Amino acid sequence: MQENENQGPPQSPPPQSPPPQSPPPQTPPPSPDPHDTAATAALPPQEERTWGMLAHLAALLGGLLSSWLGGLGVFIGPLVVWLVKKDTMPFVNDQGREALNFNITIAIGVLALIIITVITFGIGILLTVPLGIALGIYWLVFTIIAAIKANEGVAYRYPFTLRLIK
Repeated sequence: MQENENQGPPQSPPPQSPPPQSPPPQTPPPSPDPHDTAATAALPPQEERTWGMLAHLAALLGGLLSSWLGGLGVFIGPLVVWLVKKDTMPFVNDQGREALNFNITIAIGVLALIIITVITFGIGILLTVPLGIALGIYWLVFTIIAAIKANEGVAYRYPFTLRLIK
């Protein structure tokens, strides 16, 4: 009997640690409220955004009006907007220069396709016509995207553009 008294109360197994919990799901930070004055303080004024948008859209208008000349007018619109407003509106200076650089880059691409066609005595047209169509769609889509972004106050940068005018 004494052996039972010396043993003491029966021991319970050691407590188990709780199972590991997964971290709480990460929620993305809230997007800035357009009506928040702190967030909109960095946006250029509406007039500058409109002129920035016009710098991009002027290339479309110039291309349509000069299509009988091979679309050479795509330079004139952005060039005029940039030259007229570059000293008074920093955002238009940036966006006009960007639109002009993009249209120069596209013109270089079109010129390269024409040279390839001529050098191959017309056989290269099997390659250059589909590439020219793709280049035209690329120009149209990115010009519209740039105009929308400029109107939102975003300093848009065209992809794959040579920055020739600094």
